[in-house]
Amino acid sequence: MSSNPQLRRAVTPWGSFSWGYSDVGADIFIGLGLVLAYAAGASNFAFLFAGLVYVCIGLAYTELAAAYPVAGGGQYFVLRGLGDLFGFIAGWAVLLDFTIDITLFAWSSVDYMSQLLPAVLASVHPWSHFLVVLGLIGLLCLLNVIGVRESTAFQGSVAAVDVLSETLILCFGFLFAFQPQILIHTMHVSWPSMFGLMQGTSLAIVSFVGLESISQAAQETQRPASVIPRTSVVLILTILIYAVGYSNLALGMQMWHPVHDAHGHAIAFWQLFPGNGDNQGKAVALLSAQIPYYGLLAQFYVPILGAILLLISANSGVFGSSRIAYSMSTSKLLPSVFQRIHARFRTPAASILTFCGLAVVVLIFAALPQLDHGARAVYQRLFHGEDGITFLGDLYAFGAATSYSFVFVALVALRLFDPMTPRKFKIPFNIPMRVRGERVEFPIIAVIGFIGIFSILVFTLITHDIGRVAGPGWLILGVFLYFLYRRNKKLPLFRSQPHDWRTAQTSILKNAGELELMDEYHANLRASDERKRALR
Repeated sequence: MSSNPQLRRAVTPWGSFSWGYSDVGADIFIGLGLVLAYAAGASNFAFLFAGLVYVCIGLAYTELAAAYPVAGGGQYFVLRGLGDLFGFIAGWAVLLDFTIDITLFAWSSVDYMSQLLPAVLASVHPWSHFLVVLGLIGLLCLLNVIGVRESTAFQGSVAAVDVLSETLILCFGFLFAFQPQILIHTMHVSWPSMFGLMQGTSLAIVSFVGLESISQAAQETQRPASVIPRTSVVLILTILIYAVGYSNLALGMQMWHPVHDAHGHAIAFWQLFPGNGDNQGKAVALLSAQIPYYGLLAQFYVPILGAILLLISANSGVFGSSRIAYSMSTSKLLPSVFQRIHARFRTPAASILTFCGLAVVVLIFAALPQLDHGARAVYQRLFHGEDGITFLGDLYAFGAATSYSFVFVALVALRLFDPMTPRKFKIPFNIPMRVRGERVEFPIIAVIGFIGIFSILVFTLITHDIGRVAGPGWLILGVFLYFLYRRNKKLPLFRSQPHDWRTAQTSILKNAGELELMDEYHANLRASDERKRALR
């Protein structure tokens, strides 16, 4: 028996879908209120633009994860396509997202319950709230150390219930509450400024973050080259329909009357978001409660379901961050401690414990404005009134846009310089061409997707005071630590270390059980080598 245990392949097709859905599906529970607050009557356009970019992202991840089914997702794709330094930067940006994910969604899970139990939770001291979230992070840490099979079962059961619930909300909402004339009126009278539209669009991408969870679980998925394309395409369509559907439903249910904050931003929805902006985080629960007939039932169970789904999204953050760190460590981008596998549970326990610990640090920082009046005053002076949770949202959008931008470039690079790897799923609309004597297909959608996601990154930097400083600051810190690590290991700083990608790809396909693809890969390599010899 090998002395180095490997990750267990225990993720089924439904488990693969639920990993992605539990992460992306929960985002609408938070993102809907944020986008409506800033994009107002153009919220459906903000979601549509971000959704179309998300489709391009989803197609890119589907192709890459099916071709390279290994833990690490986008970080590994960028490493292989663009080299060590860019692979580290992409992975470091995603680590930012998933670490924030753990804290943000665990905190919001407790908030969602306040819609059902306002009298109880409104009286809870902030320190009690903090301790509950801290306990949830600890439980998620333990769950992921025990094993991915148990974690996947937890995800899958809740994801199934939520798919049904969100579909019913849309169906009954459009049947009993939606009025097209109200939608048109709201879009006309509440169209935002260009700044507000950019801000809303940059936040809309938050509602689509998490698809990469499927690719990060690829090394633990059974027959990934066959399973991942099916689950990813279904997930892409499901989330796009939900995001566009919910935004149009919210704008077309009731007359929209904005309540503005001190900076002139609309922060409330009349009846849907009554009173103040604190209700933005409960948008789906508030919206579903307003639906005639169905709302009588939804007002009781949707807050509970939302809280649970947000909790399993935090669970996806634990899973994703640990698998990215594991992949980066095996590629000598992070210290070897992150690739240690627990001998009994066969999970990356060291990575899980590390990033859950970082999530606790993030929790402390995010909770300070609510726990201490002095800290709240500092936040208001430095961050123009934004609290710690808004700060996390800014960084969340920045990390996602940065990593996705690199993934599109990596997709183009791998298409051009690694055409021998079989691609069981391939993005449509390609331009055939020849590079180094090999026939390749240049992906047009990757270029369109890059332009779209880079625009969202620019929107984030323009409209978010915190994001434009803290986001690049996180990347600069990471590159500094990367250089220290590489120098200590006597590895090249700017250049990539030697990689035997042929052997690595053979091992990846063999371990994934994709023996037919492995044979096809070897045949492609032999044919390529023969062509090169003939040209000499």
